[in-house]
Amino acid sequence: MNINRKEEHERPRPRDGVTVKECGNLIEVRYSVNAPPETVIQKLTAELYLDKRTGEVKAFRHTENRAEDKSSVAQSLCRLRDLINTNVTDPDRVLWVTLTYRENMRDPSRLYEDFRRYRQRLNYYLDKQRQPKCEYIAAAEPQGRGAWHLHLLLLFPDKAPFIPNTEMARLWGQGFTKTKSLKGVDNPGLYLTAYLGDMELTEAVTAGQFQAAHIQEKAAGKAVVKGARLRLYPSGFNLYRCSRGVKRPQVKQMTEGEARQVIRDAPLVYEKTIAVLNSEGETVNIINYRQYNRARVEEETAPAVASGKTEA
Repeated sequence: MNINRKEEHERPRPRDGVTVKECGNLIEVRYSVNAPPETVIQKLTAELYLDKRTGEVKAFRHTENRAEDKSSVAQSLCRLRDLINTNVTDPDRVLWVTLTYRENMRDPSRLYEDFRRYRQRLNYYLDKQRQPKCEYIAAAEPQGRGAWHLHLLLLFPDKAPFIPNTEMARLWGQGFTKTKSLKGVDNPGLYLTAYLGDMELTEAVTAGQFQAAHIQEKAAGKAVVKGARLRLYPSGFNLYRCSRGVKRPQVKQMTEGEARQVIRDAPLVYEKTIAVLNSEGETVNIINYRQYNRARVEEETAPAVASGKTEA
């Protein structure tokens, strides 16, 4: 199968079926002209799978690092973005913390064990301060020299408490920490994962993450910002972890007309249409993907509401 980007978008009619995924302020609408093909493989074990077309049991081809398995990486990043956007709708309730090592720590198993102990100390600290416990989303990232660090979102039920950086570093106990605000970021999932995988340049600019230091290339007729650090992830390594209490995105099947009632006045912020081609170059499906952002509406209307002015 080959995929080509279409210049003209293929929009659904009001009665056509679509898939709607709500991730906090983000609403994603996916329309497929033809039904997606049936899954042709069934996983049996970590090593073997069943090819439903032939009935054969085959062995998986394992990769050395995540960069060699771009499909798996793309799915992991998509799930991570969805989790972040679903749970980060009010930046005042979130602490974005980066945890680093003072030495060149390259052991991925130690990374999450150190994080587990940090979570225990953090919960004890919050309890002593009479603050509620928080949920978390943690994403691991290797630095260029190979050392690991963690990007951590601490999700509180109300306004996040102030934790001095010296105290956060003491709780971490492995090196430096840095706490930042996500105020003004209306697509935090895209913003926080932009460096981990290949992205279209238009997406990276929207996320506020494109810098001149990135390598810009042309792929399939579009500018791409390359995720150079993917090769540093071991094969099978989990890019992220989260606590049990984090919210999951809501995915529903409905008509395009019903989807418009969900979208309401949320502005369209991204759209693409692709054609799926078979080995003979024939189009077998066309898929339209749209993303809307409710936060953009709030940003655009907030000044008018505050000043008492409205548009005629």
